[in-house]
Amino acid sequence: MIINLTQHPATPEQIAAGVIDLPADLRAKLCALLTFDALPTRTEIEDAAEAIALLADDHLPEDGDHQAMIGGAPWLMSELEEALLAQRISPVYAFSRRESVEQAQADGSVRKVNVFRHAGFVQAFKA
Repeated sequence: MIINLTQHPATPEQIAAGVIDLPADLRAKLCALLTFDALPTRTEIEDAAEAIALLADDHLPEDGDHQAMIGGAPWLMSELEEALLAQRISPVYAFSRRESVEQAQADGSVRKVNVFRHAGFVQAFKA
């Protein structure tokens, strides 16, 4: 089981790969913990990481091999990796492949759009 601890809902491809989103109330709490409106102190970063890891641990079944999909501010992710590992949850990062798609427009012009397709997970190196 891979719990989604990012601010974004899991894509259909990620869900098919085993990612689960938190229920709405816990997702709101997660987003609040991931959001900083002012320059955070080291203590605030550590406290947020620990709170997120505990939130994940409370939501996961007691047994099994658990992973957490994380992503966000780099200065928070290293602390979050450590906090998750302390809860025996392996942190992973989503890997996406960028595909360039050209879309013909009504005026004859061509619009180029990048589409990101989920292609797997990268295990955090500390795990």
